[in-house]
Amino acid sequence: MNIVLNGQPKTLPGALSVSALIDQLGYTGKRIAVERNGEIVPKSTYPNVQLEAGDRLEIVVAVGGG
Repeated sequence: MNIVLNGQPKTLPGALSVSALIDQLGYTGKRIAVERNGEIVPKSTYPNVQLEAGDRLEIVVAVGGG
């Protein structure tokens, strides 16, 4: 399945949830925001949101500073 992740084409091995993709990318436990096709995905729905071919995802990692 092909998606666009942060502006770059990415091929996934099969259907994944947003949560599974986050695990696969190594973002588990990090403060992130996920946008799917122009809409913010609430963190509580990550396990239930299934990715579809052609989805456009933006994943932003929060960086602390001061």
